[in-house]
Amino acid sequence: MLKSLEGSWCLVLGASSGIGRAIALGLAGEGVHIAGVHFDTAARADEVADLVAEVEHRGVRAHFVNANAAARATRDGLVPALADLTGATGGIRILVHSLAFGTLVPFLPRPGWEQPVTGRQLAMTLDVMAHSLVHWTQDLHTAGLLRPGAKVYALTSAGTSRHLPSYGAVSAAKSALESHVRQLACELAPHGVAVNALRAGTTLTPALRRIPEHAAYVDRAAEDNPHGRLTRPEDVADAVALLSRTESSWLTGNTIGVDGGELHAAAGAWGRHPGD
Repeated sequence: MLKSLEGSWCLVLGASSGIGRAIALGLAGEGVHIAGVHFDTAARADEVADLVAEVEHRGVRAHFVNANAAARATRDGLVPALADLTGATGGIRILVHSLAFGTLVPFLPRPGWEQPVTGRQLAMTLDVMAHSLVHWTQDLHTAGLLRPGAKVYALTSAGTSRHLPSYGAVSAAKSALESHVRQLACELAPHGVAVNALRAGTTLTPALRRIPEHAAYVDRAAEDNPHGRLTRPEDVADAVALLSRTESSWLTGNTIGVDGGELHAAAGAWGRHPGD
């Protein structure tokens, strides 16, 4: 049975830009209060302030923290605050893991990249983009903030099965993230909490634009997609709202494509003519 999300709380890790931002605004429009963790320099302070104002303009509460979401100190400080904020309304109804900070250095030297990826860079990428999901889920569960009906979403990508020259470390992190989703789904099932990965299609976000070879990849993705366009952050926000309206935890442990058919169309050479 579907229900309104109004009055519940969502915690977005990576809330200030891209898909995280769209999810915060989309859920705020559904009456969901938004807690957000973002990691930005002072140069983006005005943009973040505008986002908070947009969230609050939708008639909900906003609690944003500028801190490293992968740091234990951030969790230690924020989880008790979240307990105070959300305890009376059922805890964290929706947790969104949308952290996109990792190294884009190739594994082996090549022209322009004389120094290959280091162990420290690999470990950082895995910690931020994968392991932090486990740590946040552990702490929120221990605090009693993930109650029956809660939903946990991790943002993954087709990079788990596709190759880009500089994407190796991030691809590994996304693969680990999907594995963590499956394990958490099984362990949280007795508690009535669903955990899924959302595989967004190619989306023009700040994280994508940092990939050195993104331009050609974007052009091909737009050509491949049966809808004739790229995925928009709002497409993913709509999916989060839709999937979160049920109390059921039966849809869990999956990687769900939110890509307009891009991945499968690309595999089948959608829209291409013989000889292309």
